[in-house]
Amino acid sequence: MRELALLALDRAAQIGASYADARLVETAERYVSTKNGKVGQAASSESLGLGVRVIAGGAWGFSATDQLTREGAQAAATRAVRIARASALVQKRPVALAPEQKHEACWVAPFRIDPFQISVDRILDLLLRVDAELRRVRGVTLAETGIHCRRVRQFFASTEGSRIEQTRHYTGAGYAAYSFSGNEIQKRSYPNSFGGQYMLKGYELVEELRLLENAQRVAEEAVALHQADQCPEGVYDLIVDGSQLGLQIHESIGHPIELDRVLGTEANFAGASFLTLDKLRNLQYGSQIVNVVCDATPEHGPGLGTFAFDDEGVPAQSTDIIRDGRFVGYMSSRETAGEIGEPRSNGTMRADGWNHLPLIRMTNVSLKPGAGSPEELVGSTGRGIHMETNRSWSIDDRRYHFQFGCELGWEIRDGKKVRMLKNPSYSGITTEFWNSCDGICGPEYWNLWGTPHCGKGQPQQVMGTGHGASPARFRGVKIGAAYS
Repeated sequence: MRELALLALDRAAQIGASYADARLVETAERYVSTKNGKVGQAASSESLGLGVRVIAGGAWGFSATDQLTREGAQAAATRAVRIARASALVQKRPVALAPEQKHEACWVAPFRIDPFQISVDRILDLLLRVDAELRRVRGVTLAETGIHCRRVRQFFASTEGSRIEQTRHYTGAGYAAYSFSGNEIQKRSYPNSFGGQYMLKGYELVEELRLLENAQRVAEEAVALHQADQCPEGVYDLIVDGSQLGLQIHESIGHPIELDRVLGTEANFAGASFLTLDKLRNLQYGSQIVNVVCDATPEHGPGLGTFAFDDEGVPAQSTDIIRDGRFVGYMSSRETAGEIGEPRSNGTMRADGWNHLPLIRMTNVSLKPGAGSPEELVGSTGRGIHMETNRSWSIDDRRYHFQFGCELGWEIRDGKKVRMLKNPSYSGITTEFWNSCDGICGPEYWNLWGTPHCGKGQPQQVMGTGHGASPARFRGVKIGAAYS
């Protein structure tokens, strides 16, 4: 199969491409779920194809095919060049790529247990036991569980001489308990909302999450929320757990630092960004304890944004985004790096499969840990709210004004949690929110959370991203307007 990618490159160069790269991608997926004691879904899929990207006449062209023959590979390359030449008729200026060395590598992301060697019967047995444990709690009206496994094998080649093979296994698992009473539905999720926790790991992740051991607690919390008081409205200090803070990072830091948004090429679909170029190295994004990195390197951890090379053949890197509260970096590509005066891409181009064009995508955008424990944050809070697990979110197209709802809240008075709260929410302005941060828990409470379903582009691409975070505190936040 590698020969087909190289054949496509040769064809593109022969008919006038000044640059070309090809990605041969093989994907296998398995998803198993239950709903109220019955199998919800047991599905598997496989995909194999070739994507060819070229520059001809100073413009981009892209074509893809699942016809993996000599004729199919050459035809894809020919179409890509024709598209590039047509695009050149309306381009504003020629594409210029930041230089990148030739790379030859073969990388397999570490994993301990191949999820595709675990039988569906074994997976279903675990999920049905978790499902039964959730429904044992009186008041639970719906239990949903799921395990998702994905394997991606990719070969990348370019006319600059790079030849890169990568293999990655992703696993996700989680569940939710719903309780319907009166005219209200309450929900508790584990270990995170929207499908659970996802990481660049094998089936060992499922064992690490201790799904069965936490089921009773999660179900009891869902039922107990009906008796909890409504979250009050007002201005309070806010403590956010790590999983919710991961989504806050995703929406209010991760998306606005995508340089294609800033430059306007994503504005028609997923919005623009308030982080215009004049703010680079000038904007005080957060308080001095806020330090954020965009880090795809394996050393950062097994996140959904971890790899050895991006889909332009650029090595994974760690880039400072916010340093001591100051905004210092974007996520860039080989085409956009020059716009911010950088000599090289920081390696954030990724595509959802062989039939999509690579885009600037979040890798692992993470908040560096501070010091101390969640108990210490609570103990030093006079009047506050602690919130856990995302329930809903809303943010404007420039990623500046936001509102988040959570599944569970606790009121804090004089350093103690005094009562459970239902329907908690908070809202704010991105820079004001991050500047109000005055406490971040230590590395022992830091976790690399997975966001598996981030959408971007037209046609839409769905990508997994990672976000490391410890629980943190924010002073003077507007609380409680979303569900009043």
